[in-house]
Amino acid sequence: MMIGGFAGSVVFPPLNAWLITSFGWQTAWQVLGVSILIIFVPAAFFLMKDRPAQLGLKPDGADPDGIRSGGHDKEVSWTLKEAARTRQFWLLLLCTGIPSMINTELTFHLVSIAGEADLGIGTAAFILSLMAAVGFPVTLAAGFILERVRIRYVFALVFIGQFIFIAVLLMTGSFYMAVVFGLIWGFVGGLERICISMVYPEYFGKTHLGSIKSIATTVTVAGSAFGPLPFGIAFDLFGGYTEILLIMLLFPAVGAVACLLSPPPLKPGTGSEKT
Repeated sequence: MMIGGFAGSVVFPPLNAWLITSFGWQTAWQVLGVSILIIFVPAAFFLMKDRPAQLGLKPDGADPDGIRSGGHDKEVSWTLKEAARTRQFWLLLLCTGIPSMINTELTFHLVSIAGEADLGIGTAAFILSLMAAVGFPVTLAAGFILERVRIRYVFALVFIGQFIFIAVLLMTGSFYMAVVFGLIWGFVGGLERICISMVYPEYFGKTHLGSIKSIATTVTVAGSAFGPLPFGIAFDLFGGYTEILLIMLLFPAVGAVACLLSPPPLKPGTGSEKT
């Protein structure tokens, strides 16, 4: 499911850089807007389905009665109100918001950060494409990894990786260091996308997933919306990004701890806890 996102992340940064440098940013916006209207709106209207059941598909090998292959009982599902009473729900929201904040602020300011290191817009576009190209195979592998390794440990690894690539970005002064940054960012992004997609149904079931994910998506959008702002303020105050990148190192450290403190919750009377 994540392949399309990574494919777009590979193609669009160099395409956008070419459009902007060749025709200006206004024309680039117009081309992208028209492309969405004539390509993606019809594709969504004619090809998308509301749920797999419309195509006769069952989740995770379940039979028509909802019992999974192997004779296990139906999964335990939490309502939003029940989930909100758990520590894990709020810690996972924190873990959801931090990556969206970090990824958006770095993406929005990457051209400027590259300029500080005497690297141009082409290098910034290459880094974004490299990140997506690396993330693509990692995403494919991550799904299989998470069937064997508990998700909170892999999610904690995501935050450790974020700490590392921010530290590398602080030391980036050449094209080769920028490539190292892009490689690590891509690896971490590949794991991150799958973790965020899987953690809520893994912890709280799928019956009320819409209402639970709506809160998580709100946090994600808020992180994306406000993430670039501190970088812009820091640049205006300090004339660079060193100080704000040092501050940003705190967030993945907090995220890693939050993951490790969030084992799957036990719903009273079900014995549903997974260690």
